[in-house]
Amino acid sequence: MDSVTRSPNGFLSSLAADDFELIRPHLRIVDLVQDFVLEEVGETARRAYLPHRGLISLVVKLAKGEHIQIAMIGRDSIFGAFSALGDPTALNSAVVLVSGVASTIDIDRVRTAADQSVTFRAALVRHGLAVYAQVQQTAGCNASHTVESRLARCLLQTHDLSGGDKLFLTQESMAQMIGARRNSVSLVANTLQQANFIQYSRGHIEITNLEGLRKTSCECYATVRAQYERLLRPRDLP
Repeated sequence: MDSVTRSPNGFLSSLAADDFELIRPHLRIVDLVQDFVLEEVGETARRAYLPHRGLISLVVKLAKGEHIQIAMIGRDSIFGAFSALGDPTALNSAVVLVSGVASTIDIDRVRTAADQSVTFRAALVRHGLAVYAQVQQTAGCNASHTVESRLARCLLQTHDLSGGDKLFLTQESMAQMIGARRNSVSLVANTLQQANFIQYSRGHIEITNLEGLRKTSCECYATVRAQYERLLRPRDLP
């Protein structure tokens, strides 16, 4: 069990020893390189990724060329849960947003483990539902809330999921994160910097006041966080 609890990935560390052993021999470590496309919409999913550090962005591509982020997957979860449980055809693209390191495994191996263990399958379902909850909240947020509150939300989520206060995010990637134009992102980032919530220069962001960002963010940050804690907390907790 020690090898499980020491895992830097939340999905892996949540598994019982027997469930972890179903996939342990098939895991390998890979680098997550910023802007690398892990999967394109319409492709057959072949690998799952479990970040230790870094962040994976799930992106929808629109007909006019816009790219809109619908969810992020970081060190707490797994990319590929629903592909292992059902149709392996990708419904969106997956791109590395923040560089890092991940465990990776063939989707077929994950599917086999889910067929062999009810508890392993249940863990996949919970993690898939957590991502789905994030997708739903993001849709409502982008339609209803200000650019400033949306950017604060995304910076908080990026901090939580990647595990770092220092990030490299271009204006383009931030625009994708919140479904806004680049010039709007530049103005709002400067506003957050003037408020001493962040330090921002040429894509380099350092979060200097988490509480200030929380007060600026809309309720969507707390809502998604609460859903994750409910769905992903250890099952033996009350």
